Amino acid sequence: MRLSRAEIAARVAQDIPDGSYANLGIGVPTLVADYLPEGRQIILHTENGLLGMGPAPAEGEIDEDLINAGKIYVTEMPGAAYFHHADSFAMMRGGHLDFCVLGAFQVSARGDLANWRTNSPSAIPGVGGAMDLAVGAKHVYVVMELFTKTGECKLVADCDYPLTGKECVERIYTDVALFEIRPDGVHVLEVFDDAGLEEAKQQIGFALIDSTVELASR
Repeated sequence: MRLSRAEIAARVAQDIPDGSYANLGIGVPTLVADYLPEGRQIILHTENGLLGMGPAPAEGEIDEDLINAGKIYVTEMPGAAYFHHADSFAMMRGGHLDFCVLGAFQVSARGDLANWRTNSPSAIPGVGGAMDLAVGAKHVYVVMELFTKTGECKLVADCDYPLTGKECVERIYTDVALFEIRPDGVHVLEVFDDAGLEEAKQQIGFALIDSTVELASR
């Protein structure tokens, strides 16, 4: 069974270590805030100027002054800090974030990221702070459904879409499998849907390295 978007977000949340400073991108990455393990202190950053962002508010507890970069209502954690947009981007560009979690239209076998526009003439470009995060964060994780609505695999040998960053993606969390990009190629760490993975192998044009046994032995 393929993972739901919420399940993908929950899986990513398990891999962000205690004490990390992390930025969550728009869309599915935002959901990661709702699944961070209890007892683990992870300080969330949003590029519109908040450090110490919490999960989505409960119904009836929305503060209309508290939103993230995707204009989604959020909460604040004890000790949260607010600052100017320029200071927020200085944090991103200065290498002060340990992790960022971003969505993607495509990721290449080398870890190139394309997530700000497609080649469609009707598409509205929206780079936001993704380029700054892709080069500024110490670890870049991508969350996405592995296939487009028309069945094309988003894990590709080379990106067709304009790049957000080159060779920056470390892990790709999808509804079908969890991938890790290493110098020797793309490793499969976990499989959630065998049929979907076989379909991806037929499309991508390069060999995947099976490291599921390695992960299980840790």
